[in-house]
Amino acid sequence: MNKFLSVLVGLVVLTGATARADQPEPTPWKVDVSTGIVTTQSSYSDNWTGGEAGSINWVAFYNSTTKRQLNPNWYTQFDWKLSFGQTHIQQKETKDWQSPTKSEDKIRYDAILKLTKGWFADPYAAFTFESQFLDASSPFTSRYINPIELTESSGLARTLVNVPDKTMLTTRLGLGLRQRIVRFDDPADTLSVEPGTLSETTVDGGIEWVTDLLLGSAASKYSFDSKLTLFQALFNSKSDELPNDYWKTADANWDNILRMKVSSLINVGLNWQLLYDKEIDLGGRFKQSLSVGIVYTFANYEEEKK
Repeated sequence: MNKFLSVLVGLVVLTGATARADQPEPTPWKVDVSTGIVTTQSSYSDNWTGGEAGSINWVAFYNSTTKRQLNPNWYTQFDWKLSFGQTHIQQKETKDWQSPTKSEDKIRYDAILKLTKGWFADPYAAFTFESQFLDASSPFTSRYINPIELTESSGLARTLVNVPDKTMLTTRLGLGLRQRIVRFDDPADTLSVEPGTLSETTVDGGIEWVTDLLLGSAASKYSFDSKLTLFQALFNSKSDELPNDYWKTADANWDNILRMKVSSLINVGLNWQLLYDKEIDLGGRFKQSLSVGIVYTFANYEEEKK
């Protein structure tokens, strides 16, 4: 940990010693928003034969990026990724509709502040909030905004490719501090109909590497948003209590959103996400969804050019 911190400080000094390029000019706020609802549906009458069952699947989402070069020295950006969906299924025999089950649930907020002095890399500070709207893992009660993961990081960031409003490739490497807050049923409360709730917080820290690729924007006919996050923990607040050393394995989160416009309101979307956290599961977890639906998009980039 101390060796990595020394290297990071050395890189900051090195970037400050390199020749300066032109600093960026201040800009107005740039806003990129995509929101909508996508659905698939099928149903069968109660005398239909063949064992088919109808279903309704819907997902509502909101993705946005707000960014601004505040002045030649400071750049800031805020990203939201929100989604929630349910699946309703018919019973095969009676054709009655069952209670809905959750099919999609995501809350992610990213904020970053960069010092843009025109050096080889930009020092930055970042904050990430991750959770879900509804935790239905308990058979007794539903919990909202649970679990919660907070990450604070700082280090060096560099823009590798920047074609305004078309292609943006950035990467950043730094030290990160992560807190995981989980609420769960009290295992000792076995007599109550609804057991009490306990809360547990785990803190770990280490090295975080984040790479973002953005192609297009909400104003274009297509867009592709990809974020790869790698986190290597160097310490864990509960390491003495854990039965294994799985916390020492690097965690990975690769999240991708591809959107294509069929018309001004109809969009086709393909989302896929790959997660690897050995403390949760020994293998990687994969999620994919293909959707068509009504989507509203907005970007003020063209207005700014005018």
